[in-house]
Amino acid sequence: MIQRDERKLGPHPKCPRDGGFAILASAPLPRPRSIPKQRGMISTLRIASWNINSVRARIDIVERFLREMAPDILCLQETKVADPQFPEGPFRQLGYNHIVINGQQMHHGVAILSKVPVANRTAHDWQANGEARHVGVELRNGVRLENVYVPAGGDTPDRTQNVKFGQKLDFLARMTEWSATVTQPTILTGDFNVAPLEQDVWSHKQLVNVVSHTAIEIDALNGMQAAGGWIDLAREFVPPAQKLYTWWSYRAQDWESSDRGRRLDHMWVTPDLQDKAHSHVVHKPCRGWGKPSDHVPIVTEFRF
Repeated sequence: MIQRDERKLGPHPKCPRDGGFAILASAPLPRPRSIPKQRGMISTLRIASWNINSVRARIDIVERFLREMAPDILCLQETKVADPQFPEGPFRQLGYNHIVINGQQMHHGVAILSKVPVANRTAHDWQANGEARHVGVELRNGVRLENVYVPAGGDTPDRTQNVKFGQKLDFLARMTEWSATVTQPTILTGDFNVAPLEQDVWSHKQLVNVVSHTAIEIDALNGMQAAGGWIDLAREFVPPAQKLYTWWSYRAQDWESSDRGRRLDHMWVTPDLQDKAHSHVVHKPCRGWGKPSDHVPIVTEFRF
């Protein structure tokens, strides 16, 4: 389990606010945004994101995670189930009565399961072919929560030889256009299928030409980040020089000892929410549970 150790951001000039580092020294200044003031005590909200690789096949470990970690909101990717067949029962029994889904049979699919009320559902088609890869909602305090599953991109990092890779780049380009239009305080989370930093993969040298860590994908993700001024929360709490992974291949005979991981799952926020994040945890032990996903959950605690 990886927890907060320092308030550091990316490898750029020092930020006078806290002695840390600014992620995007050249990012545009954020547009004015405000978070509605809440009466009474500060509201704490723990938001989890997990590519579950079939929610029905892995409902047992999802229930275990929710019982043990009890996040307020769970964002799932790759649910692999059409909306009418989504297994709402186990979630409702655990208090997740606000269920917002965008699914399809056997492939893709995203879902937001919440203990707190949500509203104003959206579902962008950034794939431009009807695939269920995004769902978003609004929290009562006016913060948007966007849950996304970016395409993996196939095996060959060349759009002229691999249609899937081109679709991935186009998906990120559409998200970049959308990012430039975001005006509300927003949390963007999910499986981005890109490991942008050298310490986000087990070997930068060996993976530099492997899909998920190629220069063209990293440039596309960095462009999206700059367009919205997004803050990468994992690297606010875990220094960029430290290895950090959220995915380990099924192909590894012993994933834990070889530890050949990648950080594909992310929690980003608009600049106005940066100081609202108080911890970020990668739940690595979940990779060793029975019938696991190849991804593990990430959880961020916010205090509004």
